[in-house]
Amino acid sequence: MDFKQIQELIKMVNKSNISELSIEQDKFKITIKQKENEVQQIVTVPAVTAVQPVVAAPQPVAQAAAPAAAPAAPVASNLLTIKSPMIGTFYRSAGPDKPPFVNVGDDVTSGKVVCIIEAMKLFNEIESEVSGKIVKVLVDDASPVEYDQPLFLVEP
Repeated sequence: MDFKQIQELIKMVNKSNISELSIEQDKFKITIKQKENEVQQIVTVPAVTAVQPVVAAPQPVAQAAAPAAAPAAPVASNLLTIKSPMIGTFYRSAGPDKPPFVNVGDDVTSGKVVCIIEAMKLFNEIESEVSGKIVKVLVDDASPVEYDQPLFLVEP
């Protein structure tokens, strides 16, 4: 499910008498609850998975609002990937004058904040679910990211 589809669902719930809507697909679950002119959104997705071989798949037609993702580079099989749990804008630090949360060569532990993703004017801290050493940062600062897009490579 992409960002536009989620926005459309929120609009539809706002305009209807539906008080709650839940959708579950594979490893993605979204629940939208409406309370007196207020919409709450709960998204549950896995943030980190092991790197698996990339199989070429047909690419969807690019939409004006959806940036094209860079092709995946081959990676060593022992590396783990920290992936984006949502669509939004990737930031390496808490602010322009702040240092990055992590750099290449830094050790991370489970629960350590590695970046921020801004989605719908909300800043979400993304925590590592693995321990290891950051080998590569795969996304430029202030770049748009897609759901499940690799952000960091970690050597366990």
